[in-house]
Amino acid sequence: MDKKSEFTDKRKSVLDSSFLIDTHCHLDMPAYAVDLGKVLERAFSQHLKRIITIGIDLASSKSGIELARKHKQISATIGIHPHDVDMLREEDYNALEKLYGDHAPYIVGFGEIGLDYYKKYSDPARQRHHFRRQLDMAREFKLPVIIHNREAEDDILNILRHAQPLDQGGIMHCFSGDYAYARKILDLGMLISIPGIVTFKNSITLQEVARKIPLTSMVLETDGPFLAPQPFRGKRNEPAYLIHTAMKIAELRQIDVNLVAKHTTANAEKLFSFTD
Repeated sequence: MDKKSEFTDKRKSVLDSSFLIDTHCHLDMPAYAVDLGKVLERAFSQHLKRIITIGIDLASSKSGIELARKHKQISATIGIHPHDVDMLREEDYNALEKLYGDHAPYIVGFGEIGLDYYKKYSDPARQRHHFRRQLDMAREFKLPVIIHNREAEDDILNILRHAQPLDQGGIMHCFSGDYAYARKILDLGMLISIPGIVTFKNSITLQEVARKIPLTSMVLETDGPFLAPQPFRGKRNEPAYLIHTAMKIAELRQIDVNLVAKHTTANAEKLFSFTD
């Protein structure tokens, strides 16, 4: 039995009637171009109920919509990542508005939007301006938001507080803060998304968050093709590997993995208004 077959058999014995939802994956990226069909086949045959493919610019937003049109178990989001806001113009906002107007049934969220002060590919002041404006657009469309935060905790929190109420809620994607910060995010009515990083031995802070926050406030993500969990660390991530994140959370909380799956799936279904 090869490694991939062994991985599949183990997952069949772990989840019973429970399903998982990958709330954040980049299925349109080149890493999946050659074998996307196989990637989806592995995911949907192994207890993945739905995958949300995330828009980070106009091109990826359009590509995500096309994937959602072709596959009923894929949904899309639209938005502009903070890395790309320096070049954002009024016509781009018009294009986002047209995308939503033309394809609303396939679009379940707005994002990935937010702030990134680590790489600073875009000017921080422009990041803050466009973050606020995209939050306003998400409110106009009545869509939940998917938030990117890297080394911008205080500004993210302040902007979200001033944007309240965000009636449709949202997700703090690939959460990287500590438990104290997690509580502040939860106080805003948002969900916290746990990535495969939680499986890394040195991810003590994230493991504390995954152990302590309410299961009713948690969702799961791969952020594929990035951040593959153990035992696939350093390789391409894919939705089928989400089970490793769920299993680690179950281990940390000393509960059945099916309970993690049921709660996180229910949370995602409620946030994104999934009915099937």
